[in-house]
Amino acid sequence: MNTEPFFTPDEKREFFSSCRVLMSRLESCLERDDVKKMKAFVRRVAAFDCYGRDRNGINGLLRNIRTAVIAASDIGLRRTPVIALLLYRPVYMKIVAVEEVRETFGDDVALIITRLLKTSDLYARNTAIDSENFHHLLFSFAEDVRVILIMIADRLCMMRMGRQIVDGSARLRLATEVSYLYAPLAHRLGLYRIKSELEDLSLKYIDPDRYNSIKAKLNETKRSREAYIAEFIDPVRQRLRAAGLAFEIRGRTKSIHSISSKMKKQQTDFEGIYDLFAIRVILDSQPANERSECWQVFSIITDMYQPNPGRMRDWISVPKSNGYESLHITVLGPRNRWVEVQIRTRRMDEIAERGLAAHWKYKGLKTERGLDDFMNDVRALLENPGANPADTMRDFRMDMYQDEIYVFTPTGELIKLSRGATVLDFAFAIHSKLGSRCISGRVNGRNVPIRHTLGNGDTVEILTSPQQHPKQDWLAFAVTSRARTKIRQALREEAARTAEYAKELLQRRLRNRKIDIDESQLMRYIKRRGFKTVTDFYLEIAEERLDVNTVIEEYLDLERRENAAAEHPETRSAEHFSPPPPAPEKTPRGDELLIDIHLTGIDYTLAKCCNPIFGDEIFGFVSTQGIKIHRRECPNAPEMFSRFGYRILPARWNGEAAAGYAATLRVIGHDDIGIVTNISSIISRDGETALRAIHVDSVDGLFQGDITVTVRNTQTVERLIRKIREIKGVKQVSRLHR
Repeated sequence: MNTEPFFTPDEKREFFSSCRVLMSRLESCLERDDVKKMKAFVRRVAAFDCYGRDRNGINGLLRNIRTAVIAASDIGLRRTPVIALLLYRPVYMKIVAVEEVRETFGDDVALIITRLLKTSDLYARNTAIDSENFHHLLFSFAEDVRVILIMIADRLCMMRMGRQIVDGSARLRLATEVSYLYAPLAHRLGLYRIKSELEDLSLKYIDPDRYNSIKAKLNETKRSREAYIAEFIDPVRQRLRAAGLAFEIRGRTKSIHSISSKMKKQQTDFEGIYDLFAIRVILDSQPANERSECWQVFSIITDMYQPNPGRMRDWISVPKSNGYESLHITVLGPRNRWVEVQIRTRRMDEIAERGLAAHWKYKGLKTERGLDDFMNDVRALLENPGANPADTMRDFRMDMYQDEIYVFTPTGELIKLSRGATVLDFAFAIHSKLGSRCISGRVNGRNVPIRHTLGNGDTVEILTSPQQHPKQDWLAFAVTSRARTKIRQALREEAARTAEYAKELLQRRLRNRKIDIDESQLMRYIKRRGFKTVTDFYLEIAEERLDVNTVIEEYLDLERRENAAAEHPETRSAEHFSPPPPAPEKTPRGDELLIDIHLTGIDYTLAKCCNPIFGDEIFGFVSTQGIKIHRRECPNAPEMFSRFGYRILPARWNGEAAAGYAATLRVIGHDDIGIVTNISSIISRDGETALRAIHVDSVDGLFQGDITVTVRNTQTVERLIRKIREIKGVKQVSRLHR
């Protein structure tokens, strides 16, 4: 008998506190007796252990209420989706029927639960990012935006409880999925605060060393950063007060994930990142004065500090499609440091921080045309028949993260496009037929080619020809997911028509020569010729790169050889017969693969992309060349976990290390005479390392070298790094991921 209490004292306090918060958020939109009915449902299903603890020890009811609070407080979901969220688990476990929910709370609650059940069913089938299941998962999201928002709330709840997930590989999979899908979705839907938190938590579990390093350095520099913010803000505050404006001004440190991305993009360390924070001016303006007062602040700040024209962003004149409004400028502050300044009103700030939640508060859901346009684009992308799931996901993510520009038709209609969009993207945005027939454009009265990149405020006219049709090279410069989807669809349709023509040609020639073809043998012939698909084979014939008569002769020759082999099988002597090696035992999905020098029967190799060393945290990846062993920090790890989760094997080192592993160290320092000699000397004196290669560059008095050594384990590498750091003139030593 299970004597464990349903709630611990701390959990009980948190549960009732969360319930009070949830009630205060939903009080205005709940119907009569909703609370009474919900209490009855919860009491009933709790007796069936519906909300029992999962394998991580997390209480199901507490997780449910935490998610509901996030959905109501941070996202702004109201009665229907929150009730559906709370009742989903009992319906999923078949303790409560959907029909009973429909009778008690209405059709809309039942509909959301049904769509959540479909989503759970897809997750149960292991939805690797490039799989058809994930394609269907996204489509179920696109059916109802509330399903996306509930899933975002649930993933944020789980990421906040990440330390309670005892299975490290499950935690890593969750973090990778969140960074690949849910953080971009939150970004696209205007949930910027949630997006930043999801990205930071993902980095915390995917690359804890990098996360903790940046966090520690932010804490170390906090005092000097706050002093600089005060130095920048004080004169601005005085000028704004003198202008009679009501405002709040504050500095905000950028997220750890944002700083990490800048470090990677700029290929620099933490000390090389200068824009670690942004200054935000929030005005208490009346609706009629919002724009004019924002521009007044812009004028005051740019009078005080030199602006960077290339970094100016105006989302007040034309807001983003998700409702985001703000003026962004970058100015040269004291001590010649660039500082980003964001100017907005209180209403704009609430929308920017809380996205849809605030937008619904100010305008109501039905006015969200931008959101509807986005969901329509998603549906169009996913409804494309025969689409490659990997291409779909790439376009889907690209479209979510693109900034926006606004251009005009000749009649003055405003069209929103992704930044970097071309004349061709504009044509497809108007109509797919216009895009397919586009030959050039006229931008601001000047003739331009279809690959011309458009800018904000351009007026665009499309020129067409009935002889034009989509071409493969269009994909090289089309940016928007709509254009890319339509181009791929047209290319597939054209390829199918061409392949059908070639197939009829081959069949006609075979009939003329009175040859009956065996389809299975034809498939073997196509495979032997190296074609990946039957369509590729027929396209070669249609484009006359493969002669039909040659195909027929080679097919007949293959048929004769196979028939001859069947009639005269090769005889072999028993004297030289050796039985085939036993098949390697498969590693059970729940077990760990133990890697050591005594491992036999498993075909594995160390991945070249990250060069794991004995002692590294590792995982196995099942490939066509056997099992590849990768480091947890491998740059390809996030994509492998998100796209091919079903191929991942838990693994760890065991026993003894092999003779040696290759490791590459990046050394940066002052270009002093003898620094290379000193490094080589330390390596040669270390009995457990051997120098394999060294590549050195020297620019403007700085030395940078990549040194490849053979080591026994990670302890040897760490010891070597410590010794090299002690050399005079060496500023930085790190182990490369490759």
